[in-house]
Amino acid sequence: MPSIFSKRSAILGAGRHTTVAGVLFSFAVVVAVVTMMVLNALDHVAQKSNVLDDERSRATVSGALQNFVSQFCATLNDYAAWDDAVKNVYATDGMDWTVSNYGEASVNSALFDIAIVIDDDRTPIMAYRDGKPMDGSLQDFVSPALWALFDKVKASGPRDVPEASGFIGTRQGIAVAGVALVREKSGALAAAEGQHRYLIFIRHLDARKIDEISAIYVIGGLKLVAPDFAAPYSVPLDDALGTSLGKLIWISRAPGDIGFADVRGQVVEAICLVGLFFIVLLIIGFMAGRRLKSEEINAREEAHRDRLSGLLNRDGLRVSVDALVATAKQTHHNVLLLYLDLDGFKEVNDSYGHGTGDQLIRAVAAGLRVLIPDGAVLARIGGDEFAIAFASRQADAAALQLSEHILDFLAEPLEIGRRVVVIGASIGIASSAGGSVDREELVRRADLAMYKAKEAGRARMTLYNPAMDTDREERNALELDLRMAIEGGDLTLAYQPLIDAVTTEMVGVEALVRWNRPGHGPVSPEVFIPVAETSGLIEALGLFVLRKACETAKDWPELRISVNVSPGQFRNPAFTDYVRYVLRQTEMEAKRITLEVTEGYMIQNPKRTRQAIEQLKTLGVKIALDDFGSGFSSIGYLRQFGFDRIKIDRSLVMDIQHSDSQREMLKATVALARSLDIPVTAEGIETQEQAATVRQFGCDTLQGFFFGRPMPAEQITERLLDARALKAGGRRINAA
Repeated sequence: MPSIFSKRSAILGAGRHTTVAGVLFSFAVVVAVVTMMVLNALDHVAQKSNVLDDERSRATVSGALQNFVSQFCATLNDYAAWDDAVKNVYATDGMDWTVSNYGEASVNSALFDIAIVIDDDRTPIMAYRDGKPMDGSLQDFVSPALWALFDKVKASGPRDVPEASGFIGTRQGIAVAGVALVREKSGALAAAEGQHRYLIFIRHLDARKIDEISAIYVIGGLKLVAPDFAAPYSVPLDDALGTSLGKLIWISRAPGDIGFADVRGQVVEAICLVGLFFIVLLIIGFMAGRRLKSEEINAREEAHRDRLSGLLNRDGLRVSVDALVATAKQTHHNVLLLYLDLDGFKEVNDSYGHGTGDQLIRAVAAGLRVLIPDGAVLARIGGDEFAIAFASRQADAAALQLSEHILDFLAEPLEIGRRVVVIGASIGIASSAGGSVDREELVRRADLAMYKAKEAGRARMTLYNPAMDTDREERNALELDLRMAIEGGDLTLAYQPLIDAVTTEMVGVEALVRWNRPGHGPVSPEVFIPVAETSGLIEALGLFVLRKACETAKDWPELRISVNVSPGQFRNPAFTDYVRYVLRQTEMEAKRITLEVTEGYMIQNPKRTRQAIEQLKTLGVKIALDDFGSGFSSIGYLRQFGFDRIKIDRSLVMDIQHSDSQREMLKATVALARSLDIPVTAEGIETQEQAATVRQFGCDTLQGFFFGRPMPAEQITERLLDARALKAGGRRINAA
């Protein structure tokens, strides 16, 4: 018979098992509930991700259409604002030119498939479609929206650009159309009212173009449907009269659903595993929580802090701007971001050392702390770059006002130790209205605006404008084409004669690079050379010019050859070796080569410039100072660097016939060079009177349009052959 102790043990054991079972059951219920909550949360995140992706796709499609229209408008402007077009379209015998350049250009063109020229009465003068004359009535082919665009152009005022574009309907489908007044590049037009000619380009939004947009912008299943087609997301196409022509729809990628399906099983397994160790983790977490939390906060703050200035660093700015944008979506405030780049900081570092530069950074940081509004974020994001972000009910006004205060502050001399330095700043401004622009795009826009401010002259502020993106795209395309032109040797050289002031004989030439860009025509060196300098292509371009000039000049033994050298080439320590290699490869005498350098780089890096000049002179080449008198030219430069020649800038020659002060300035400049036994070349000679004056003042060689514009090598050869024949007492007879 069991004792009472055994009964009590049995009862207590049963109670213990019941308690454990209850705890396990409760814990299982908790795990199940937590699992359902997590899965529901993930499902919500997935749906939100789907919505955000579709919204982003809609913005991408809208942007793609805007880019399509912008490119179309640029094409229309190139063809309408064209001097040759004015000469031919308005001429009675210009139809062949009009058909060749407008009508026949519409065949297999990615830019337009219909080209029409009409008069003020809407009467077609020429109408081509896909390179062939159009059949039927133009009025029947296009919708009235086209004539709304035509009326807008016709009613444009003298200050308006006489162009208009938009979507229209045609019998073939939906198209973008543009109407522009045919005029000169300058905008001038001699034709009287009622005798104007208008160019109409039409590009249909066909399946091929839609597929192209879909591929470029990675929008799956993009297609054009009727206006009443039901779709959760779409981009409408309306014409100038507000009529709905159709809309673009696409297949949602549903990234949230895909991601949720991939992780759902793993999440369930993970929660079960977490449940098994929950009690242990809870105890460990409770004991170590406070210590870890404190260390985490300190580490995060340290990781987001710039040690030199004490400000936030780039990571800190990223987190802070994300928070501002998220808050702005709730409060509908504007997030304003300023990007600052100090002007002149590198010169302070180079002149006084990094210690002074560090003190300057700390001084600027302290000043900015005082200027920024309450709640603003201040960060140092690079060596001499700062960023300020804050929320405001105002749009750009608050940022502009703060930028003015910052520019005023930095315009004042700063006392750093015992030194007084003067710097400035270039400021780029971007805004996110109601948090509509995310942090990454906001930073990109501010950075782009800042570089535009630097390009515009520094010490100024610039607001972001969408046109800046187009400029950057065009610049990138120009850079790519220029790289291909350099690698393929598709550049050419023109040569401008250098004339002896006494004998008026040609004694040398200056080699000037020229580029006929495929599909665009000639590009000015003032456009593509700065692109080459900023993109790192200038060295390859410079070596191409030097090698080509040396190869060509072998046929001109009596001429000296001048070649311009950019600061980018001078900065390269191996530049002298490159020049030596080209001279050896082309078998050119070094004494016939003159390398021309401008003074801008000398001001920034006098020591390095002196070293480069000394190394180049060991090769036997001559060094000339170009554009003397246009900037900070001084006698100190002439003595310090030992130039073999100076070239007087054309600005000193331009008005010598009409300005006594200009004459005296030129005379003094030449006298200065002659006193140092430095030969002088005068540039920009356009008249015989200018040539006589600079010759009288002491210039030994002359250059300018009066003696010859830059010309192909063949024309230089022709002039040399004529000069040789004249010296020989005869006249050269050209072989037929």
